[in-house]
Amino acid sequence: MYEKDGEQYYIVDGHTHFWDARPENRNKWGEGFIACFYDYHVNLSPEEYVWPKEKYDRYTEEDMMHDLFEIGYDDKAILQPTYLTDFFPGGFNTTEQDAEIAAKHPDRFILNGAFDPRDGAAGLDDLRRLKDTYDIHGVKLYTAEWKGDSRGWKLSDDAAKPYFELCEELGIKNIHVHKGPTIWPLDRDSFDVADVDHAATDFPNLNFIVEHSGLPRLEDFCWIATQEPNVYAGLAVVMPFIHSRPKYFGQVVGELLYWIGEDRILFGSDYAIWQPKWLVEKFVDFQMPEDYQSELGTISTDQKKKILGLNAAALYDLPVPEEMQVGEPATVAIGSEPVSPA
Repeated sequence: MYEKDGEQYYIVDGHTHFWDARPENRNKWGEGFIACFYDYHVNLSPEEYVWPKEKYDRYTEEDMMHDLFEIGYDDKAILQPTYLTDFFPGGFNTTEQDAEIAAKHPDRFILNGAFDPRDGAAGLDDLRRLKDTYDIHGVKLYTAEWKGDSRGWKLSDDAAKPYFELCEELGIKNIHVHKGPTIWPLDRDSFDVADVDHAATDFPNLNFIVEHSGLPRLEDFCWIATQEPNVYAGLAVVMPFIHSRPKYFGQVVGELLYWIGEDRILFGSDYAIWQPKWLVEKFVDFQMPEDYQSELGTISTDQKKKILGLNAAALYDLPVPEEMQVGEPATVAIGSEPVSPA
């Protein structure tokens, strides 16, 4: 919980990891991958929040609990797995690895799973196992992940359809999809947002949370999301620009508010690339640059409350204290009938 000027904010950090990128758990591809992550960390963080590379490779459980909950204002944090076993043989950030810390702090973490349609029937069995074992309500999909000779897949692939059908059957309703900046050595085109349109249309009972809001394909994402009421924007990677390029941040958030509205935007720190403490503080203090306000308007306290936690709480059926709630959801979607979060 964060409080300022008499306002209380319920914080759901929609995008966190507990990764293992130690030298003994990475090959040359993994080494380049975590180096690219570290560049984002160094270049977009305030100086006082930059870690040495050794800590960044494998921070401790104590580090994570301190940064997210002791000083970082998170009420809940969603663990989003990213397997990357072709780069990190022991797994970069698997459901099982995340489950260990989630089990120790069940009041703090929401554990998500993952699937990859290239795993075929065995992958469907594994998705059932994840649901049975951990009662997951969401999955994180990484369409650019390498697997043997394959360098990615699409949400529109025929092989993905049985997985989405199974998610519906099992009650795994929140589909988080990485669609953002390229990370070396992954391929840029594998993060394209075009396949979101296909999947969202075919599976209207699932919520597709597009992590990183499709950057740098923001315009494509907005045109898709405005006509697909079950598509949401995740702000992980968008958020740190509030420090390094606040006008660019204002442009991105302003476009999202204009096209899809305040009820379909979710905060995420992308920990440990960045920490929620400074992101939350800066966002609560943020106002749209004056020269953007004639087209993009301003951002209100209620809108900030929804983005920082209430929207994710609705998707994951989390109880929110009455004093942190706001009024009825706004209805500002442009291309479709306005809907409340499922």
